[in-house]
Amino acid sequence: MNADNINYKLRNANQDDLPAILDIYNYEIEHAAAIYFYDQLPFSWIQNWYDSKLINDFPIVVAENNEKVIGFATYGKFRDRPAYQFTVEHSVYIHKDFRRFGIASALLVKIITMANEAGYHTLIGGVDASNQGSITFHKQHNFTEVAHFKEVGFKFNHFLDLKFFQLILKRGN
Repeated sequence: MNADNINYKLRNANQDDLPAILDIYNYEIEHAAAIYFYDQLPFSWIQNWYDSKLINDFPIVVAENNEKVIGFATYGKFRDRPAYQFTVEHSVYIHKDFRRFGIASALLVKIITMANEAGYHTLIGGVDASNQGSITFHKQHNFTEVAHFKEVGFKFNHFLDLKFFQLILKRGN
């Protein structure tokens, strides 16, 4: 597969997309340190996640290729206290067969735009410190590394470091 035969479109997610989103998410749980869960999640988890995003007016954007969801991005509350109301934390995940085609960048740019339009001030990304690809990706999109937490997670029989990246969306909120 090469970039010439990858055609995709971005759109808002709907209920029918949840199984594909869950498959992408569960693959990451099982194979990578990107998500600090141990076991694959059931459909009820993704349904609750989706419902919560809708209730709180947080977007979920999917990338679709030939009517198949191949990636998604979202953002949500950073912390659950009123003073954090202008800060959101984002996530971007791509199906393993569709990486390195610019899809993650397109999704991230889309949610950055949406966060700006929604009046948010700061976008945060939590990245496992061993994930050099995601670190480079965030830096390419003008995120600044602002924190490195040592050994805060434990997965695959070892402790994991977590880095936080920040993008100031607009000034003066």
